[in-house]
Amino acid sequence: MPESSAIYPGSFDPITNGHVDIVERGLKVFDRIVVAVLKNPKKATLFTTKERVRMIQGLFPSRKEVEVRAFDGLLVDFARAQGTPVVIRGLRAVSDFEYEFQMALMNRSLAQDIETFFMMPSMRYSFLSSNLVREVAALGGSVDGLVPPLVARRLRAKLGRSRNVKYP
Repeated sequence: MPESSAIYPGSFDPITNGHVDIVERGLKVFDRIVVAVLKNPKKATLFTTKERVRMIQGLFPSRKEVEVRAFDGLLVDFARAQGTPVVIRGLRAVSDFEYEFQMALMNRSLAQDIETFFMMPSMRYSFLSSNLVREVAALGGSVDGLVPPLVARRLRAKLGRSRNVKYP
């Protein structure tokens, strides 16, 4: 039987436990997952593309079935170049669905040979987003349990904050 593979694209700025959950559960369906880190010069990110790639590689050091690569341009072109006909997209809430549905239809119009596979994160991560994590970390809050420990350390190092706010 041929190896099945999928691409899981995103900015991953930073990668959260919800993203890790999708990768781990996706490996129950696919033999190989390429975590595709988007290089978008128009989008301001906290971590550089290289930093994001290294962080994600650090989370899966012994998992040969997880590859981490940076990409720019059209996702369908990257998928074809990787020889990977499936794109995994995470859906946290109904609000995600409309955008992801539009993206899936656009990708289908650009490349009918690329399929979109929607996955929901575990319920405990259904509220989680990179934006929320960055905001909490920037305000000095704890992101423990929201991101892997490696990512929490990198956030603290990048933002120079690690305080517990106490109010009188």
